[in-house]
Amino acid sequence: MIAHLKAFLRFLALNRNVSAHTVRAYESDLTQFIGYIAADADLKKRDLQPSHCNRQALRGFLGHMHKQGLSRASAARKLAAVRTFLKYLRREELIADDPGGLVATPKREIRMPAHLSESEMTALLEAPAGDTPLSRRDRAILELFYASGLRLSELTGLDVEDVALSAKRVRVLGKGGKERIVPFNGSTAKAIRAYLSDREILVRRVRLPASAPIVSNGATARPSRSANRQGWQTDSRGLARGRSHLPESRREERRGRRRDPLFVNHRGGRLTVRSVDRLVRRYVAASSDRTGISPHALRHSFATHLLERGADLRAIQELLGHASLTTTQRYTHVNTAQLLEVYRNSHPRAKATGR
Repeated sequence: MIAHLKAFLRFLALNRNVSAHTVRAYESDLTQFIGYIAADADLKKRDLQPSHCNRQALRGFLGHMHKQGLSRASAARKLAAVRTFLKYLRREELIADDPGGLVATPKREIRMPAHLSESEMTALLEAPAGDTPLSRRDRAILELFYASGLRLSELTGLDVEDVALSAKRVRVLGKGGKERIVPFNGSTAKAIRAYLSDREILVRRVRLPASAPIVSNGATARPSRSANRQGWQTDSRGLARGRSHLPESRREERRGRRRDPLFVNHRGGRLTVRSVDRLVRRYVAASSDRTGISPHALRHSFATHLLERGADLRAIQELLGHASLTTTQRYTHVNTAQLLEVYRNSHPRAKATGR
C-alpha cells in the first residue's frame, strides 16, 4: 500500500500540477488513513492491500476521527483526500469499485471567520510606525493584503515583475496554478513605491554584481529583463507596469530563470509565510485588543467590506480567485442591520407599509 501511496503522490505532483504544500497535505491525511486500516486489521502498513480500503474501513476511519475530537471540517477534508486516492486506485484497476462514494460527507458547521471592522483596519494600516526600511516594507504588506484580498501564500510568492504600479494591478498565482489580475488602490501603490528603494538596497547586498550601475534612489539603472520577456513595460526600477492580460502559463516560464521576490527580509531573501504571519499578528496586537486575527482574516475583511458597500458577489468571487461561488458565500456575510436596510430600500411595499 505504501508503494501505491507514493505513486499517487507522484501522480498528483506531475499530472494534477498541485503545489508541494497540497502534496504534503495529501500525504499526511492518507498516511493517517493507512495507519488506521493497518492497526484495525492488525497488519503492518507494507502488508496492506488495496482491497482493505473498503466501505467498512472508511466508515471506521470517520468514527475514529470523531472519537479523536477532530472538527467536521477536518474530517471532511481527510475524507476528500481518501476519496481522491480511492478513485486513483480504481482507475489503476487496483480495486473493483469506489467505496468512497458510499460514505456521506460530515455536514460542516457554519462558522463565520474572524474579520476586522473598517475602523480596525484603518488602525492596523497605521500601525507600522517610524521611517525605517522594515516599517515601510510592513506597511506595504498590510496595504496590499487589504487592498487586494490576497492569500498569504499568494503574497509571499509575488515577484517584482508581478506588480504594475502605474496600472495599480498585481498578477497573482493562486491555487492550482491559476493566474488572475487583481487591482489595488492609490495608497497601496504609494506604500509599495516607498518600499522599493529599501528593497533594492537589501537585495543588492547579496544578489547584484559589483559592476551593476546604481542610480541615486538606490535602484539599478537597468530594467528587469525577465519582466520584458513577460511583455510588461518597466520603469527604471524594473517594476512591471501597464499590461492587463495574462500569459498562458507562468510556471513554465519561471523554470530555469532567476526570480526577484517582491517582499524580502533584512538579508535580501524572500519573506516566508511564517514570517508574514507573525508580522500581521504582531501589528494586530499592537493596534487593537482583538485575538485570533490572522492574514486570512484580512482577506475576509476585504471581501466583507466590499459586500457591505454594495459589491456584487460574483465580482468578489473573481477578486478572491474562488472556483465556486459557494466558497465565496462561506467567506462573506451580511449583518442583520444591513439585511433590514436592504429590505426596506428594495422591497416595493416596505416603504409604503412602513415595515
